[in-house]
Amino acid sequence: MMRLIIVLAILGFGLAVLLFNHDSGRSFGMDNDSFGRMITLLPFAALLSVGILASRRSLSESVRQIAWWLLIILVLVTGYLYRNDFSAVGNRLLAGLMPGRAVVVTTSEGGMEVILHKSLGGHFETTVDVDGVAVPMLIDTGASSVALSFEDAVRIGIDPANLNYTQTILTANGRATAAPIRLAQVAIGPIVRQNIPAMVAEEGKLDQSLLGMSFLSTLGSLQMQTDELRLRD
Repeated sequence: MMRLIIVLAILGFGLAVLLFNHDSGRSFGMDNDSFGRMITLLPFAALLSVGILASRRSLSESVRQIAWWLLIILVLVTGYLYRNDFSAVGNRLLAGLMPGRAVVVTTSEGGMEVILHKSLGGHFETTVDVDGVAVPMLIDTGASSVALSFEDAVRIGIDPANLNYTQTILTANGRATAAPIRLAQVAIGPIVRQNIPAMVAEEGKLDQSLLGMSFLSTLGSLQMQTDELRLRD
C-alpha cells in the first residue's frame, strides 16, 4: 500500500507541475517533455530504493533485486526507443498471418510504401477505399482499368440507372459489358489518387472488384516478389 502511495504521489506531483507550467513549456529548467519522461521514471527509482531498504538483511538479496530492477528498466527503455520498429514488425507479422492486410512502411528516401502478402488462393487482395467506402479488391496488372462489380458499385452509391454499358470486357465468367465511370478517390493506406478512370461490370458478371492499371500506373513503383507485393507512392 505504501509503495502505491509513493508512486501516485510522484505522478501527481509531476502532473501538477506540468499543468502549472504548460504555457511556459519548461519545468525546473528543462522542457516539459523531458520533465514528463523523468517523472515517469522516478516511481521505478523510488520502488527500487524501497526494495533495497527492505532487504538490507542480505547483501546478496539486495544485489539480486538491483539486478532485476535494472533489467526491467532496460527492457522498458529499449521498448520505448524502438517502439516504431516493434510496431513495424508487428504489422508485418499480422500481414503474414492475415493476407490482404496492407502494411505501411516508410522507405529510406522518406516515401510511403504499402506491402501486401498473397492470399491463400495465390492472389494479391486487399481492402481499397473507394469514394469513402471499403471495397475488397484483387490486384490485377492485366486489367487496364479499375473494375467494380455491380454490387460494389451500388454499395458506394453509384446509380445503375445512370450507367451506359458501352464497353466489352473479358471476365472469369466470360464476355460482359461494362459502363465507364470516374471515381472521385481511390486509396490504399496513405496512397491516395483522385479522379481515377474505372468501369462497372454488368450485374452478375464480375465476382470481385479489380484494382487495375488506371490506378496502378500512377504509382512510383510496383514490385512483385514471391509472396509479397510492394506499392510505392
